[in-house]
Amino acid sequence: MTEPQEPSHVRNMTRRTFVVAGGAAVAAVGVGSGVAATAFADDRAAGTPSSASGAETCYRLTSETTEGPYYIDADKIRQDITEDEEGIPLTLALTVIDAETCRPVRNAAVDIWHCSALGVYSGYESMSNGGGGGTPPTGEPPTGTPTGEPPTGGPGGPGGGGGGHAEPTDDERYLRGTWRTDRHGHVTFRTVFPGWYQGRCVHIHVKVHVDGTWTDAGYEGGHTCHTGQLFFAEKAVLASAEVAPYSTNTTTRTTLDEDGIYPDNGHEGGLLYLAYDRKRIARGVHARLTMGVTPAETHDTTDSPPPAQPAASPSEA
Repeated sequence: MTEPQEPSHVRNMTRRTFVVAGGAAVAAVGVGSGVAATAFADDRAAGTPSSASGAETCYRLTSETTEGPYYIDADKIRQDITEDEEGIPLTLALTVIDAETCRPVRNAAVDIWHCSALGVYSGYESMSNGGGGGTPPTGEPPTGTPTGEPPTGGPGGPGGGGGGHAEPTDDERYLRGTWRTDRHGHVTFRTVFPGWYQGRCVHIHVKVHVDGTWTDAGYEGGHTCHTGQLFFAEKAVLASAEVAPYSTNTTTRTTLDEDGIYPDNGHEGGLLYLAYDRKRIARGVHARLTMGVTPAETHDTTDSPPPAQPAASPSEA
C-alpha cells in the first residue's frame, strides 16, 4: 500500500509506543452460540457506500468527535479487552476504509476504550460514579447541557468536560486495547456492552493510527487519522438495562437524542449496526461498522463537542 503523503501543515504525532501485554496477543473470540438464529439487527441504510463518482468521496467520512479525558496512550495490544469484567458479551467488528478511494486501510492501529457496565473507566476509578470514589450517584437527572464528558460527580470529575485529558488515578487497564487491521481493513475486539454514567449516552471511544511501524514492542510512530465515538441504538440499551449488573446502575441515563456528543447523523456519526436476540440479549451482541477515514490527515482530538446539526434526524431508537 502506497504511503500517503501528509500535508506540510498537518502536525505529525509524536513518537508513541504501545507496549505488548504479557508477550502474547489474545485471539479474537466471537459471541458464538450466544446469538440465536433469530437475532435482531439494527441495520439501516445510512452509512453505506454512496453512488457518488468523480470528485465526490466513495464512502461517507466518519464524524470526528471529542477524545474525552480518559484516553491512555501506550495501552495494551490485544483483541480481548474484557479482563473478567461482568457484562453482556460484545463482539465489535470494525472495518477501516479510505473515504476517498474505498480501499481498506491495512496495518493501522485501532484503539478502543469504554466504561464498565456500572459506568467506571479503568485508570480513573476514583473519578467514577459506579463505585471506588467520587460523588455517589443520586439517581437524579443531570442538569444543563452535557459537555465532552460528565459533570463533577461523574467519571469526569472536576475538569472532566469538553475533552480535556485527565491523568490516570490508578493502574487498572480493563476495557482498553489496541489491535491491527488486516489486509481487508478489518479488526475485531471482544469486550462487554458498555454501561452508562451521568451526562453521556452509552458509547465506545475509538482512535485510528496510521503510518507507524509494528515492531516486537508494539506500534511506534505515525499519526492519528481518526478520533471518534461509537454509539448504540436505544432499544439495545433498554434491553441491556434489564440484565445484571446493568440493572443495578441507578444513575439516570442520558439517551442518544439527549447526548451532547453524538452528531445525530446515523452510522456516519458512529451509530453501530447491532445484531442480538432481543429476548436473550444477555447471551451476547455483535456490533459492526465501516469507518471512512482520511489517512493523510491528523485528527488527534477535539477540545469541544461538535456543533449541533441544523436539523435533527430521527434516531435509530
